[in-house]
Amino acid sequence: MDNNSFEVIRENLRVIRENIGEALGKYRSSGDNTDIMAVTKTVPAETVNCVFDLGLSLLGENRVQEYQSKAELYDKRADVHFIGHLQTNKVKYIINSMSMIQSVDSFKLAQEISRLAVGNNKVMDILCEVNIGGEESKNGISPDELGGLLQQISSLEGVRIKGLMTIPPPADSDIYLGRMQELYNRFRDEYSMDTLSMGMTHDYVQAVKYGSTIVRIGTGLFGARNYK
Repeated sequence: MDNNSFEVIRENLRVIRENIGEALGKYRSSGDNTDIMAVTKTVPAETVNCVFDLGLSLLGENRVQEYQSKAELYDKRADVHFIGHLQTNKVKYIINSMSMIQSVDSFKLAQEISRLAVGNNKVMDILCEVNIGGEESKNGISPDELGGLLQQISSLEGVRIKGLMTIPPPADSDIYLGRMQELYNRFRDEYSMDTLSMGMTHDYVQAVKYGSTIVRIGTGLFGARNYK
């Protein structure tokens, strides 16, 4: 990776941090924090690794196969979450190398995570993905069905519900981010949640306003990517 590319990423991260800091100061309580996740979809491992020298360690992976091709090349400081749609037959490939699965949207998937986690003597942190806008093109449980899913998952061994994740519709994102915050607040105490993952390159500042604890940024950090 050339020095110019590194400097571009450094500057992008500086701006992101500045924007998050301003939003925290304006909208959130003193002591609140929002973590930055570097989303690595289509980004070469060499490029991803530069963020560790800039103080980031949290990575978000969308595809199991792509992750497998890069995992051994990542800096050992990497803390990796899975954030894409996950098929039950792919859980076995990530159960021991990721610290969180953010895209749990069915009891069937949670059961498989539970089975494999127990078999590997670990507890997997998970987020339930909510389709807050009811979009047919997106995965996630409907808001009305979330309570039932949380109750089912809470009975499983080997999984720990940490919170919720969403990708709101790009139009009227403020409305949907606000609804997501309300949903999180409704279940937070009952399930001891501490994580609300929402906000990407185009809406992370608004997401911070509405209580996001993790923003997932790819293009805004690494630049426009060559999607496959």
